[in-house]
Order: sequence, then structure tokens, then C-alpha cells
Amino acid sequence: MANGKNTTLCYIEKDGAYLMLHRIKKENDENRDKWIGIGGKFERGESPEDCVLREVLEETGLTLIDYRYRGIVTFVSNQFDTTEYMHLFTASRFAGEIKECDEGELCWLPKEDLYRLPMWAGDRIFLDLLDTDEPFFSLKLVYNGENLAGAWLNGKKIGKDRL
Repeated sequence: MANGKNTTLCYIEKDGAYLMLHRIKKENDENRDKWIGIGGKFERGESPEDCVLREVLEETGLTLIDYRYRGIVTFVSNQFDTTEYMHLFTASRFAGEIKECDEGELCWLPKEDLYRLPMWAGDRIFLDLLDTDEPFFSLKLVYNGENLAGAWLNGKKIGKDRL
């Protein structure tokens, strides 16, 4: 996966809600004011699992006990020089107490409320996939600015009705 950056994103679930991060604290944040799952960039030598475990612990104070690697999301944007390969996880069991996050506010939000929040349009597509228990998937999202210009699931273009 040359010429790109690798990241992880995890949706931690409890009682029909996901632990979400409202990105409001960092300057020059490409996710500023948006609601996203928990994750971040790979460090040298990390596997996707290593990265998600470290990022969740750093950002939330929680240790994942039961988690699942769900898919890979390829982000292409005319605003960034590199392609991002985001390794997507869900988690259903964890230990520890939530701590304050230096990147934004953490909040448990019911899944049905997520779609009313400011988030990237492509996030709605993979949240739907996570909710249907879709097997491991590859999702490519192409952005023109903040607008989703196209999406492909497992190599097949997704129709405008799903965007």
C-alpha cells in the first residue's frame, strides 16, 4: 500500500450505542467538528490490531477485550496528496474507565441518532455495513472537497441512491 497512510477506526458498542468522538479540540484537524469512531495513524512496525488497541487505549483509556476486524476503507481526496487506508474495527467488550480525550469529546450515542450528526458522507455507508454484519469488505470512497463523489463496495460502484 505504497503512497498512502494507514489508519484504524473502531466503533465500540455498548447497549445499542457507539462510543463516538466529536473532533473539536485539535487545530488544523481534517475531521474538525465531525463525529467519528476511535482511531488513528499506524506507528512503525504496527499491525492493524496493534494500532487499534493502542489508539483506543490512548484516546479513551479503554482496553479492548473482544473486537473484530471488519474491513478496509480506501479514501481518495483531491485535498490530500496521499491515499488513506483505514482499517475498520468494531468492539463489543472492553475494560477500564473512559478518560478525557485531547482530540475531542467522547460520548455514547445511540446508533439511530448517529445519522443526524455532522460526519463524512462515506461514514454513513460503512456504518450501515457494520449494522448488517456484512462480512469483511473493501470500500473505496472518493471525495471532491467534503463532497462524496463516488463509492465502490468490493470493487462494484455503489449507486447514487446509497450515497
